[in-house]
Amino acid sequence: MNSLRKPRRYDRNLIVIGAGAGGLVTAYIAAAVKAKVTLIEGHQMGGDCLNTGCVPSKALIRPARLLADLRRAGEFGIHTEPPRVDFAAVMDRVRAVIRQVEPHDSVERYTALGVEVIRGHARLTSPWTVEIDTGEGRRSLSARAIVLATGAAPVIPALPGIEHVRHVTSDTVWDLDALPERLAVLGGGPIGCELAQAFAALGSRVTLVARSGLLGREDADVVARVEQGLAADGVRVCKGAEPLRCEIQDGAQRLIVGGPDGEEAIPFDVLLCATGRKARVAGYGLEELGIRLTRAGTIEVNETLQTRHPSIYACGDAAGPYQFTHAAAHQAWYAAVNALFSGMLGPIGRFKADYRVMPRVTFTRPEVARVGLNETGAQAKGIAHEITRYDLADLDRAITDGAAQGFIQVLTPPGKDRILGVSIVGEHAGELLAEFTLAMKHNLGLNKILGTIHPYPTWSEAAKYAAGEWKRAHAPQGLLAWLERFHAWRRG
Repeated sequence: MNSLRKPRRYDRNLIVIGAGAGGLVTAYIAAAVKAKVTLIEGHQMGGDCLNTGCVPSKALIRPARLLADLRRAGEFGIHTEPPRVDFAAVMDRVRAVIRQVEPHDSVERYTALGVEVIRGHARLTSPWTVEIDTGEGRRSLSARAIVLATGAAPVIPALPGIEHVRHVTSDTVWDLDALPERLAVLGGGPIGCELAQAFAALGSRVTLVARSGLLGREDADVVARVEQGLAADGVRVCKGAEPLRCEIQDGAQRLIVGGPDGEEAIPFDVLLCATGRKARVAGYGLEELGIRLTRAGTIEVNETLQTRHPSIYACGDAAGPYQFTHAAAHQAWYAAVNALFSGMLGPIGRFKADYRVMPRVTFTRPEVARVGLNETGAQAKGIAHEITRYDLADLDRAITDGAAQGFIQVLTPPGKDRILGVSIVGEHAGELLAEFTLAMKHNLGLNKILGTIHPYPTWSEAAKYAAGEWKRAHAPQGLLAWLERFHAWRRG
């Protein structure tokens, strides 16, 4: 361990450890403002999102949704032979999509942007120095500031016998080349629900074990729609089931779960563990520097994303509290700007990370999208609110697309059009959320959305109609009564 004395001069303005979403954006911003920045990655450029998360999962969901649409083709007057799934080809396309996106996060691109990229494992040796094991030797670099963007990794549950059965995680499921005939999924969060539904649509017999229910932070009516969608694609959902152990009996792999009626054996060919992700914090020298962790296992940071050492920052999954690619990129701006400029202008040069408007989307069928408070959250926090609901069954474009299911639910303070939160469940929910996110970010109320021209017939009109529902409920009844008398008087 080097001395904690500051170097007299620094090799770099900024060192970034980890080339996932948080690290890439941090390095990009630093290079854009002409800082000398080094980005260190010990595994794959692009991190989890590109290689094992967002990109491959959405590439898998696409053929699954296409199959679901083909099975409904008769509703649209189209008759086809039953489709046949070539799972190896499906996975080949998933990998091809990764390769197509890869240049966006490549060493070559970032080098061209002015970022020095070093492949190797980094370890903090002081608040200003990093030792890098490149596999061909060790290097040491110093920087005025360091940003930790080390990401997170899947948690494998401590189930007795799991080491003896074939199990995968959201990181390793992409190595499959044959469609599992029977897939057991542990975990009812977004990852578990998305992958369970995709594999079921592609032809696996899927059992989803959700100890605490599905999508625990969403309202009950939202969860009910997702359950219906999972069931329609053939997913069997076991809610409130406690995973007890894995075993092999007569050569067959089984997951044993406990419930109100006793134990049940769920046979499987592959067990997919989707039981959460934990920040990658081991092996980076954090403990030696006394950098504290939260109860959730993330790096403890203040509002400006600093650790206990003012020169060391953290962002993305490693820092929490969110595990979204867009949250990591959002934090990266604060990490980069604070790391490069904090202290130069006193308090003015320090920016507190703003999480007031954080959208999230679960890419099930139907999609679930939310920003801000939902009814469950508002009730738990004792926040007074009104609920405005617009049913997508009334939207012309949803009807023409044969997707007239779902709803938009908006929470506002009583009597006011300010948006506290929006929940959407239905086709294109993630896309529909963007207008509400923009409105919340810039303090635009429902009246502003209602007064905006939306092209017809589009899905985006749903936002206007939701705003219209609020307006109808808050129409000035006294004025309308006076107008009715006024028009009667004008008729003579």
